[in-house]
Amino acid sequence: MRANLLNPLGPRLVLASRSPRRAELLTLVGARFDVVPTSVDERPLEEERPDAHVLRLAEAKARAASPPVDSGEEALVLGADTVVTLDRAILGKPADADEARRMLSDLSGRVHEVWSGIFLFDPQRDRGVGESVRSIVKFSKLTPREIADYVATGEPQDKAGAYAVQGYGAAFVEAIEGSYTNVVGLPLGHLRHLLRLARGEEADAE
Repeated sequence: MRANLLNPLGPRLVLASRSPRRAELLTLVGARFDVVPTSVDERPLEEERPDAHVLRLAEAKARAASPPVDSGEEALVLGADTVVTLDRAILGKPADADEARRMLSDLSGRVHEVWSGIFLFDPQRDRGVGESVRSIVKFSKLTPREIADYVATGEPQDKAGAYAVQGYGAAFVEAIEGSYTNVVGLPLGHLRHLLRLARGEEADAE
């Protein structure tokens, strides 16, 4: 039997995300969950900090995917959002191949940050807990040919910052400071902590 190391005793977990990478990470640690995709406006607000941006969107996604309160269903809804930042500018998903090439050229040979927001919402109690998580990534120097070849794979098109650390883009990452799964899109260690908070277990563990 596959162990559920993330949420073995809690209520049903709902993942409010279309990202197959987040679903793969949850499956990796044996979590039992349902997927309810949502669609929210992901444009940053004026002068919005990346940590506030990803947490705001994570909460919006979690609330949008929540089952109706009158259903009586016990569930924790997980929303998540991830962006890359370079020189304090937020890099989301590229709109097209040209923008992907520009993003990768900007990241080439430099250090950038990856921010993920995660939010757990309990609709029956109308309460939630959330956190913004940062990782620092050092990128290799890329040649124009390497960038063109990578963009041609199609992998950058739906990825924040136009690369996937768990895919072909792993070849460009020289070092990571912080959570690796955060760079993928869902910081599992931090999520485990939030699940314990949501279930009121933190006080018992001290």
